[in-house]
Amino acid sequence: MAGQPGFFDLSNRYEALSAAGDPLERLAAVVDFEVFRGPLVAALRRGPRGKGGRPPFDPVLMFKILVLQALYSLSDEAT
Repeated sequence: MAGQPGFFDLSNRYEALSAAGDPLERLAAVVDFEVFRGPLVAALRRGPRGKGGRPPFDPVLMFKILVLQALYSLSDEAT
């Protein structure tokens, strides 16, 4: 099974990133993004939805993505 990731490859990769000083972990330790949940939900004001369709993404997750794009000058595709 050459080329196929093993069972622990992802966790080993995360450990290596943490040991190298992952900037995303430092950002998460410094900024409490949950503080922004209330204003984000209020700004989005989603109306009642009918049945079916994909549920919306978490607004805090989308905000984190926008912050990373601004910090690292990333396009949507690069993100």
